[in-house]
Amino acid sequence: MYNAACAATVALALGIPPSAVQRGVKEMPPVPGRMERIDVGQPFLAIVDFAHTPVSLERALTTLRPLVGRNGEGGRLIAIFGSAGLRDREKRYLMGRVSGQLADYTIITAEDPRTEDLEEICREIERGVREFAGPDRYVIIPDRSEAIQAGVEMARAGDVVAAFGKGHERSMCFGEIEYPWSDQEAMRAALQRCADRWQRESV
Repeated sequence: MYNAACAATVALALGIPPSAVQRGVKEMPPVPGRMERIDVGQPFLAIVDFAHTPVSLERALTTLRPLVGRNGEGGRLIAIFGSAGLRDREKRYLMGRVSGQLADYTIITAEDPRTEDLEEICREIERGVREFAGPDRYVIIPDRSEAIQAGVEMARAGDVVAAFGKGHERSMCFGEIEYPWSDQEAMRAALQRCADRWQRESV
């Protein structure tokens, strides 16, 4: 949003007609991995976003909160994320605090653990989550594919399920090896596995 506003301001300063600026913003394609909606017809909102710091996670969850619920009632905000190994260790606890406070349910998982112990990374995030959320409001699922599947399976109409931290990235690092990975593909596959259930529930 900030980038679009900056571009629009520059365009107007250069004398480009406001109607052309408006049309350009309206027709701009979504940015991969930035509040990207994944839709296979499910009755809830599924999002992939790059938020991977405490501040960006806070902004993302705050942005998504008004989208929770149907007709202004019910719904949960389900956050799925991890924290990278060999990077900014102190942010793990802080991201946990943010999600524990702002999400209704947190699923802690892998995000480029590299050569660090994945379970230890998850425990550091958990420490922050537990400051605001009891054991009924979070779970640790180290396998990211399984974590996204769990988030989708627990979602109901009016919920928002969001996978944070990978966004546009197309690999995940375990040890010193980068393995192919896509949050978009994982989210879409998880949604498709549950499609039959939603069709039965809608009848």
